Amino acid sequence: MAITLRAKDVMDKRVVLVDRSEPVSSALRRMLDSGIWSVVVTDDGRPTAVLTERDFVRMCLIRGCDGALSVPAGDVATSPLVTCGPDDPVGYVWKLMVERSVRRVYVVDEGAIVGRVTQTGLFQKLLETFIALSQLVSP
Repeated sequence: MAITLRAKDVMDKRVVLVDRSEPVSSALRRMLDSGIWSVVVTDDGRPTAVLTERDFVRMCLIRGCDGALSVPAGDVATSPLVTCGPDDPVGYVWKLMVERSVRRVYVVDEGAIVGRVTQTGLFQKLLETFIALSQLVSP
């Protein structure tokens, strides 16, 4: 019995976008309001980078926190945005995470971001699938 999980099977459809010129304070507020600890940074409407709470902490540690909240989100964000297609197998998505040292991969369909696959979400789905399969084959 072969089961192929794809990005669309494990993705979270919640994605928050911010313009690269928005201040970090606005991006952090949107993270807090959404409960998602990353935002996609856009440039002229095109997704180009990701800003995480870790990016903000790293910036404060390196540059200091004075004025950190007024820095444009695009100046702190990690680029390029790591993406995959909705039908890409989760093995490929995991490989992207490992090779690019990222915790999330954004799912793009016809040029639009339709979701994100996180390490936590991927592990959770794989565990659920494993448990369901083990129950099928257990006596």
